[in-house]
Amino acid sequence: MLLIVDLGLRLAMALCALWGGLALGHRLPLARPGRLLAVALWLLASGLWLWLYAKGARVGPIAGLAVQMLALLAWWRRLEPAADLDWADDVAHLATGRQEGEWLTLDRVRCFDWQTRDRARVAWEPRRYPLDRLASLDLIVSGWGRPGIAHVLLSFGFADEEGEIDDFLAFSVEVRRERHEAFSEIGGFFKQYELAIIAADERDAVRLRSNVREESVTLYRVTLGESARRDLLLALVAEANRLQGEPRFYHTITANCTTLVFAMMRRIIEGLPLDHRLLLTGLLPGYVHDHGGLVPGYRLAELRRLGDITERARKAHDAPDFSRRIREGVPGWS
Repeated sequence: MLLIVDLGLRLAMALCALWGGLALGHRLPLARPGRLLAVALWLLASGLWLWLYAKGARVGPIAGLAVQMLALLAWWRRLEPAADLDWADDVAHLATGRQEGEWLTLDRVRCFDWQTRDRARVAWEPRRYPLDRLASLDLIVSGWGRPGIAHVLLSFGFADEEGEIDDFLAFSVEVRRERHEAFSEIGGFFKQYELAIIAADERDAVRLRSNVREESVTLYRVTLGESARRDLLLALVAEANRLQGEPRFYHTITANCTTLVFAMMRRIIEGLPLDHRLLLTGLLPGYVHDHGGLVPGYRLAELRRLGDITERARKAHDAPDFSRRIREGVPGWS
């Protein structure tokens, strides 16, 4: 029993040392040489406590590392998300807007024409959408070869006066990076980025992933009821409005493209259970399928195969009916 306790203490001390080093490395407001020096000093001090513990000392090393951690946590708790930094062009504006009767007015919808991963013709437009003609919801999953890891978008379809769904609006929960920053999944654990909800024209959002980044993109039609579909759309806009005034940090697990939407859905549909697939975003379609949210009568593997729009998106790159062509053969859209 004493051996187990001893091993547990050693592991806890090592994890504290590692966490502190990563936190300082990602968030200390110094130039890179200064951050590296701070990390080195932190690890040196932590290593000293671990060495003394290994030599038989107990109270001193544990107390020393505890004081070190308390000082770090006091600084950590004072870190606040920002609302007015020099944001990268693609996350410069949130999906803010307002409901006006049966119309949803969005202040800025992203309509970029992407040439490369990092370069695009920048365009943001104010747009209005008729809520009484909100007719569909699609789950779009974009993966880049890492098992269980993907990015998730929601695309809302609006019908014209003849009832044909021909206008699509995509929402994406993203890392709000500064202009000079690159994305780091590890940095997402350490308050490196703010959280963003972006509204984008579907041509922008899908083509960026399928045609420019060459990711694998799958589209699933979601069988959410009319009222719940509307509530989800308005919840996304309401959350973007809140983020405009009260920014939050992005977190790789607790505040990402899946968990934020799940929290909204739980307020709309009672009883949705927690599941590990909410953390592994690439597995989210399986969760939705198991709870009756995808087109019935198909196995998940069939929905995934028939919903793979990667090649269709690449072939329809400049087509004016891009959104219709990528849905050809997708269950629920055939």
